[in-house]
Amino acid sequence: MIRVAVIAVGSELLGLDRLDTNSVRLTRVLNRYGAELETKVVVGDDVGLIADELRRLAGRVDLVVVSGGLGPTADDVTREAVCEAFGCTMRVEPAILEQIVARFSRHGLRMPMVNQKQAEVPKGARWVPNERGSAPGIVLERESCTICLLPGVPGEFDHLVESIVEPWLAERSEDRGIERAVVKVACLPESRVEERIAPAYPEFGRESITILARPGEIHLYASAAGTAAERSEHLSAMQRRLRELAGDAAFTDREEDGLETVVGGLLQTSGHTVSTAESCTGGLISERLTRVAGSSAYFAGGAVAYSNVSKIRDVGVAEGTVQSEGGVSEATARALAEGICERFGTDWGIGVTGIAGPGGGSDDKPVGTVHIAVAASSGDTSHRVRVFPGGRDRVRTQTAQWALDMLRRRLLVLPQLN
Repeated sequence: MIRVAVIAVGSELLGLDRLDTNSVRLTRVLNRYGAELETKVVVGDDVGLIADELRRLAGRVDLVVVSGGLGPTADDVTREAVCEAFGCTMRVEPAILEQIVARFSRHGLRMPMVNQKQAEVPKGARWVPNERGSAPGIVLERESCTICLLPGVPGEFDHLVESIVEPWLAERSEDRGIERAVVKVACLPESRVEERIAPAYPEFGRESITILARPGEIHLYASAAGTAAERSEHLSAMQRRLRELAGDAAFTDREEDGLETVVGGLLQTSGHTVSTAESCTGGLISERLTRVAGSSAYFAGGAVAYSNVSKIRDVGVAEGTVQSEGGVSEATARALAEGICERFGTDWGIGVTGIAGPGGGSDDKPVGTVHIAVAASSGDTSHRVRVFPGGRDRVRTQTAQWALDMLRRRLLVLPQLN
């Protein structure tokens, strides 16, 4: 098995605000080629510490992937650490410098002199162009170990993993690896999902299925080993079975799709449109819908009707409804959904109102109480009330998730309704 180590470089990764996510995505690639991530370390911007890790790991594994430290600033010291670790010198590569100058020029800018640092390459290493940024990938060989230096910016890192690391792995693998596939489930508790999918455990092996819970969403990961053909066949069978067991709560088996992507696809396929009237979510549902490219085809717009005055003035909720039922109530949620649907002339309207916290709750309406309504232009409005656990962000996130899932379920039965 190919042994791999990752060094994530950056003092910011040792703090509270930034996490190393590059190694997680790299691990998925490694699994596909049957490579083992033996170790990963996070090192601050210190030449000596990075050099120590390079020397240590180069003697133990077949491939070391270094993420970060290739920028133009004084704290970007990965190249210098390589030179210290292996006793090599640095050279300026004119072709890289030319590419960096051209990159700035395309944006009408002059290249700052500090960016010349990114054209430096340790002697004996080869470099690979980076179409996504100014720092190229750098590859050097040390005895039986290959060392890849990649930019830490996630988009650039992923691009160079595809162009450098994957070909390296493909050349050395024996077409045997580990791969996983996902089935995403909306708005069911983890324990309920566990009950539903339990029959799949004896069929495929308990160790082949993993449950990962997120607010308002459960990800079921199926894993398979073997050749590419064997993995594909096994994963397809597991995905089909998991979707069958999860029922209509399963909304996608594509890693890249969120609930907003699926809802957008259903709206586009049906030719329908939607608008939103949001109180406690403050525009989060609209933000989710407009994350998807091309959403202007089906999302007409919305209102953040946070105050009762706004609910009445901007969406058309009757003042008497707010006074008698309250701003957080089934009647108000229904009026928000129906009012926004009428004002924007859409096929569907979403209305949400609730108490996200941390204050504002009562015995009758505790913090986390949310009313969600989905109205059809035909006049049929559905409603759910939930009391979500967790803090303010979690309540808002789950509210948006439930609202989108309610619309998804309505869209799925359109053929029957029509």
